[in-house]
Amino acid sequence: MSDLFTLSFRPDIALTVEGERLILQSAQHRLTLHPKPGLRSALEHLKHSAYTLAQLTTLVVEIDGVEDGLEFESELQKLISLGWICHSVLPLATAIAIAENYQFVVPVFGWQQPWLVSEAEPLMLSRFAFLRQEKQQFVLESPLSKAKIILLDWRATALIGKLAQVDASFTLETLADGLIDVEIARAFIQLLIATKMIQLEPESKALAEWQFHNLLFHRQTRLQRLDEPPKTEIPQFEDSERSAVLKPPMSQQVISLDKPNLEALAKTDISLTQAIESRQSIREYGDQPITLSQLGEFLYRCARVKEVYTPEDDLMNIGECTKRPYPCGGALYELEIYAVINRCQGLDAGLYHYQPLAHRLHQLTEQNPDVEALLYDAWKSTGQQDIPQVLLIVTARFGRLFWKYHGIGYGLILKHIGVLYQTFYLVATAMKLAPTAIGGGNSELFGKAANLNEHEESSVGEFMLGSLKQ
Repeated sequence: MSDLFTLSFRPDIALTVEGERLILQSAQHRLTLHPKPGLRSALEHLKHSAYTLAQLTTLVVEIDGVEDGLEFESELQKLISLGWICHSVLPLATAIAIAENYQFVVPVFGWQQPWLVSEAEPLMLSRFAFLRQEKQQFVLESPLSKAKIILLDWRATALIGKLAQVDASFTLETLADGLIDVEIARAFIQLLIATKMIQLEPESKALAEWQFHNLLFHRQTRLQRLDEPPKTEIPQFEDSERSAVLKPPMSQQVISLDKPNLEALAKTDISLTQAIESRQSIREYGDQPITLSQLGEFLYRCARVKEVYTPEDDLMNIGECTKRPYPCGGALYELEIYAVINRCQGLDAGLYHYQPLAHRLHQLTEQNPDVEALLYDAWKSTGQQDIPQVLLIVTARFGRLFWKYHGIGYGLILKHIGVLYQTFYLVATAMKLAPTAIGGGNSELFGKAANLNEHEESSVGEFMLGSLKQ
């Protein structure tokens, strides 16, 4: 590693000199040091220059002595583990840590046949590596890596393109191909190996089961990234007009719904244990369809607004909040419920939006080809048994949530869908109805039917409901 890469502090690391003290600080950590002159000079070079490990070690040895020089690399490893040290292959690329407990290890690798991991498997870019644009630069990332690589030069992008297509006949010379010096190309390959953009080992059986988008989503919503903007200020909700606590009425065609007597139900309902133990998905329905009264009771028990309130300490400028029968992160309640009606006693077929405060339905369309297509899609997705009597489509108003939860926002929406589904199941079981959650859905088709902007609001879950077969 000593000669392949130049080292530097991550750009956001602050270095402050206070007399004999030297303070290093990130958004997560602060180190106060009293370094010897050689170590102080090496740390200042990490902030302001581009030296290799060998050059930095020589500097420490010349000023502080051999013993301190021998300790320097182990001390540097502690900074690498914090994610504070960048490794660069100039003029091509810089690897920047995006998580703590970071390791940068360049394995011993024979270059006699540089493109062969084994006789059957050439060395090539990981299938999980991907390019994206950030601040007018290309960035190479992978959910397998705790680093991102900033591509500083167009030739780095060209080399990445070649690496996606290599075979056993490739050599460093054919990779460089006059674009860059062969030794720089070699160092670039080592940078990709050290950051796991190139995998030397064949994929395990467990890793082979992961698709790219699933692993990326998992890592992006679970990894505490160092390159996220520091949360130095409390976020403020500034989009209350577009993402209000309650969605404005979507039509003037209103159907009022019955409100059940919860006190009476508390005396006659089956127990929670019975509901949990007997809950199941049921895709066949009775001859008599679900009634409007049953649908109203179901929605009231599952999703109504129980209370509108303003938090006492509204530090985030949220304004009004609501309480509902199911939990929600930050009490923001971004989910909306639409009812696609096929057969329901007392209610015409069509598409409706549920207004949870007034507890009523607003009809958006009568039965039409788009409504029928949504029902058909649900029928296909659940084994083609009975066509759903009622299809509940759950959407998310993304702006209601993303301003606060940023990188974990969509993952949080899926958690909310899960708790809402369980509420649906338990209430339907208590009411002796037939419930079924659906694993997939056509958000593009629903957006067209409901006239929604998919980046503001889109379907994220579907649930079928009907009468129980006797």
